[in-house]
Amino acid sequence: MKQQLLEQFNKIFGGEGEEAKVYFAPGRVNLIGEHTDYNGGHVFPCALTIGTYGVARKRNDRMLHMYSMNFKELGVIGSSLDDLTPSKEAGWTNYPKGVIWAFLQKGMEVTNGMDLLLFGNIPNGSGLSSSASVEVLTGAILRDMYGFEVFNQDLALIGQYAENRYNGVNCGIMDQFAIAMGKADNAIFLDTATMQYEYAPISLKGAKLVISCSNKKRGLGDSKYNERRSECETALAELQKAVDIRTLGDLDEAQFEKYKAAIRDDVRVRRARHAVYENQRTIKAVAALKADDIEEFGRLMNASHVSLRDDYEVTGLELDTLVEEAWKVEGVIGSRMTGAGFGGCTVSIVKDGAIEAFKEQVGKKYRETVGYDADFYVVEIGGGPAIL
Repeated sequence: MKQQLLEQFNKIFGGEGEEAKVYFAPGRVNLIGEHTDYNGGHVFPCALTIGTYGVARKRNDRMLHMYSMNFKELGVIGSSLDDLTPSKEAGWTNYPKGVIWAFLQKGMEVTNGMDLLLFGNIPNGSGLSSSASVEVLTGAILRDMYGFEVFNQDLALIGQYAENRYNGVNCGIMDQFAIAMGKADNAIFLDTATMQYEYAPISLKGAKLVISCSNKKRGLGDSKYNERRSECETALAELQKAVDIRTLGDLDEAQFEKYKAAIRDDVRVRRARHAVYENQRTIKAVAALKADDIEEFGRLMNASHVSLRDDYEVTGLELDTLVEEAWKVEGVIGSRMTGAGFGGCTVSIVKDGAIEAFKEQVGKKYRETVGYDADFYVVEIGGGPAIL
């Protein structure tokens, strides 16, 4: 892979100048704890062995030349360090540019442009965080190129800052954190309110993680993501008049039921209920994993999907079809949508002997119901960003 990427880089940008280096940042999947990260709750994501590869070389001028092997038809997209304004024309390059901008905002001097070639083997639009992967990758490249004193956790915060302030997507910290802090064979139990985290070994004993990609494209910024976030903020403000809390994640189920009458709208009650109950489900799921009770973990995954479907309303026909058909397959321990919703992917824990039947049954019913194919990926849990 490394050799092929370097050859492609030299073909696009020429072989002269500083020696180019090859970098990698993973994608991520969240096992449970969805739409809790901006509500002060817990999340439980892991990094994957698929992700984004980058080949980068410092230039002698201030030009940024960027090329993606996933969007070859766009060719090399050029811009300059002297004009880092986000634009529609810049397309995908707004993500690396946003991170360069964020480094400059944080007082780290990026003096030279760069040639950058990207290749991602994360399915595009899948909800496995290709944008956050590109952000963490860019941060890792800049750190290496300039010797900046930033740790992996800083790369996560800078990536989130760039996505919020530069690209206008009001995302929480989970995606960038899972990617920057990934550890092989472990998921990350992260309290998004305090940023305290612990690694929890994932032992699936005779089962695998299967990602089912709906192939329904969605754009986060113009989706209902920001609307859900603002509904939760309003519900929180209403609850704060009745009970002393900082975030929805401060409540357990009993407290929520006691104070929910303070929320003045039924839709907001459901949104807040999801945030509170999903946070508690995530805490219980990690406890189940530690107790080696993978069946209970699976039941909590299923309950998570029901809540995302009924209370948070972010699933839709595609994701519901994938999950509800998965539940019918013998050997499926648990299945739920993962990511922001409205398209993207589901994550399932499937016993090894059932994987082929799973792909066939779920795939067939999906095609009949939705009218096009889903894609299936058996994935492994990998580490964080690396220089190859």
